[in-house]
Amino acid sequence: MSKLYLVPTPIGNLEDITFRALRILKEVSLILAEDTRTTGTLLKHYDIQNRLQSFHIHNEHKVVARYVEQILAGETIALVSDAGTPSISDPGFLLVRECLKNNIPVETLPGATAFVPALVNSGFPSDRFFFEGFLPHKKGRQTRLKELAQYPHTLILYESPYRLIKTLEQMMTVFDPERPVSVSRELTKIHEETIRGTFAEVLEYFKNKPVKGEIVIVVGHKGDL
Repeated sequence: MSKLYLVPTPIGNLEDITFRALRILKEVSLILAEDTRTTGTLLKHYDIQNRLQSFHIHNEHKVVARYVEQILAGETIALVSDAGTPSISDPGFLLVRECLKNNIPVETLPGATAFVPALVNSGFPSDRFFFEGFLPHKKGRQTRLKELAQYPHTLILYESPYRLIKTLEQMMTVFDPERPVSVSRELTKIHEETIRGTFAEVLEYFKNKPVKGEIVIVVGHKGDL
């Protein structure tokens, strides 16, 4: 039966992919990739030869209808992002929604997602947490931080290495200064690290070294350290 598969891919270490995911990537009619070069490297590593086409934030509104039509015509399509699970702060939502509207089966495979190891590594309570993803870049950023500061659970945010310092500085002025924070970067890669402490301590650490790799910020509550 034709359907859409959402296939998680490694967030760094190429070994972090399931046997099932590799089988699906081999068997589908077409793979939609956020960046065909990144996915091409993964496919080459596992000797998978299949059709690749681009599906990213800049073209998804234009091409969604085309791929829905292809599935309705009998094709089976897999969607992957550059790293992790599609639709988690990555393209995928629009395609899933349109497939469901057209009664197309959607199957999401379990697999890599950056915020899960970052949350567990933090040592903060994980029975309840709020995943924010990326903050607004400009408009509404400060307002959103003030809202998040009131949440009673562990908070998880994504950030780029270029905005980490600014974000920590902004958070330090809004959040209780006694709240602990954990910053993970380069997860599953050679230079993986997780730094824990107060906002001031973590900020001081990253101010004194180059920041590389995608960032996950986890914020606990006073007493969690």
